[in-house]
Amino acid sequence: MNRIGFANLPLHGGAAPKWLFKRMVSLSEAIVETINLEYGNKEFLRRISDPFWFQCLSCVLGFDWHSSGTTTVTCGALKEALKPEEYGVAIAGGKGKTSRKTPMEIEKIGDIFNFSTSKIEDLIYNSRITAKIDNSAIQDGYNLYHHVFFITKDGSWSVIQQGLNNETNYARRYHWCCDYLEDFLCNPHNGILGEKNNLKVLDMSSKYSSDCQRVCVDLVNDNPVHLKYDFSIISKNVYQTRLDCFNKTNIKNIICLDMPRSINWNIIRKIYDFQPKNYEELISIKGVGPNTIRALALISELIYGSKPSWKDPVKYSFTVGGKDGVPFPIDRKAMDNATEIIKSGVKDAKINDKQKIYAIRRLQNFIKNPN
Repeated sequence: MNRIGFANLPLHGGAAPKWLFKRMVSLSEAIVETINLEYGNKEFLRRISDPFWFQCLSCVLGFDWHSSGTTTVTCGALKEALKPEEYGVAIAGGKGKTSRKTPMEIEKIGDIFNFSTSKIEDLIYNSRITAKIDNSAIQDGYNLYHHVFFITKDGSWSVIQQGLNNETNYARRYHWCCDYLEDFLCNPHNGILGEKNNLKVLDMSSKYSSDCQRVCVDLVNDNPVHLKYDFSIISKNVYQTRLDCFNKTNIKNIICLDMPRSINWNIIRKIYDFQPKNYEELISIKGVGPNTIRALALISELIYGSKPSWKDPVKYSFTVGGKDGVPFPIDRKAMDNATEIIKSGVKDAKINDKQKIYAIRRLQNFIKNPN
């Protein structure tokens, strides 16, 4: 099962001071080096794909624990610290325009690790499809603006990306790891966490959307004339609920219509010519975005009765539990294990004693107040 996690973080302005970022690079390099020596590169990928291990790492490095910058600055420090020739792990991508350079950077990393052309192409595809799923297949109101792709010398990979909700100024972070991946579009989210559960989130990556996925593929593989007719029917509000039918007993069954105003029919024609074999092929086609995905899902549900999942995949969690037992009691063993691994990494790191003391003190302060 693909492990992916969410964390809602408020948007903070400004940038990390140079003196802090320099030390974050130094300390993160020492911690990663220790983990690689003790457990190997693949274990580092597994840990970085855990949203709260990542959060704890950021706190140890001295950055804000409650900020969207936690993601971008910590990933930036790791990208600068990780030397592929020395540690066997590298990072492509970053924030904003830098994220668009991910494919080109993956190619350079592939040359360093002596990957085959087909392997490099697979990695670039994995980078793109994870971004497409979190930005379009899951319509939770967060638009991606940060994407980093971790690669090890054996070809394993992990992804950390972040989206921003412009209305609330909160960010949501998404973590992926290839070791937990079985299917990109069948319940891939194994550890989705955050502060707020939104109503009526379209999740086309849920296993409960599998029938809807199949109908969507059938719709685009049929003559676009038929799809235009279906779209026109829904656009005329034929399926809207009448006021005299509205009561407390059926309020929970009302469908969230919110149909896009228009569909790019050139894209639909392009999809029809391509004839995708499955839903993953469908959404991977360039130009297929949130509007197309949402329109197909609504037509599938309202006309053909194949419903997608409208449940926000985010789950509540307070790191390894909450002190009040909400949402579950603290898992002391898991917490102690994570703490000891990081403390061991700091103690064994190639940094001076003063930096070690400060890092462990930050970690201990965070553990005392995990919420």
